Amino acid sequence: MKLQPLLALGLTLLAASTQVFAGATLDRIEQNKELVGVLMESYPPFSFLNDQNQLDGFDVDVAKAVADKLGVKLRLETPSWDVIAAGRWSGRYDICICSMTPSKAAEVFDFPVEYYASPAVIVVNAKDDRIHGAKDLSGKKVGLTSASSYESYLNKNLVIEGAEDTQLQYPFEDVQIAPYDTDNVAFQDLGLGAGVRLDAILTNLVTAQPRLNQDKRFKLAGAALYSEPNSVAIEKGDAQWDAKVREVFAQLKQDGTLSQLSQKWIGADISQ
Repeated sequence: MKLQPLLALGLTLLAASTQVFAGATLDRIEQNKELVGVLMESYPPFSFLNDQNQLDGFDVDVAKAVADKLGVKLRLETPSWDVIAAGRWSGRYDICICSMTPSKAAEVFDFPVEYYASPAVIVVNAKDDRIHGAKDLSGKKVGLTSASSYESYLNKNLVIEGAEDTQLQYPFEDVQIAPYDTDNVAFQDLGLGAGVRLDAILTNLVTAQPRLNQDKRFKLAGAALYSEPNSVAIEKGDAQWDAKVREVFAQLKQDGTLSQLSQKWIGADISQ
């Protein structure tokens, strides 16, 4: 067979497959009357198994709200994070509302919407009147999770993945960094008193808020320092589904659903 007819046939098949994929996700959802979401089974308060052994949490409720807007039922799958993040789902899943941070390396995904941000905050002992914001961290001993974005921030070399163009402010001089394996021991040390073992902790508002609500030994100092974006992920190249996801989340933002769910699960509005 001649090369030219083969080439023409190949281009025809490629064009046809591209046209099919262009609206494949939304067509499948509407035909099956079902949205298939994917998320992690254990990532509280975003997704976890509750006392009834059912998936619950912020991401779960957002996925339910999206399905309601689409007028379909929701089915959630919980493969490993490696499977989720690898992409190339081949139609097994429709959407990842699963706290994924966009990355230039994730070439297999489109990220139509940033639906919440993870704010980094300063926590101090409730009796401490010395620290009111980042500028007051100069010369202080600050606890944080080792090898985290918080450590990079205090070293003044943080690059936020997915928001590399963000210009961060470092209004402090040298800080004494105290790395911990987890926040638990850091909070125990800070609870001993202002400056006893720590002057402050740098952590995530989502992690800190339950402690702030339950333990009056701690308080926030100043505004959030920076935020790491978390986005909805879909398979790359489906413009129709991308546009529909944007439309649905715009509605959830406008009618207050995202804000309400954020307050319910986080105790603060971190929605975007």
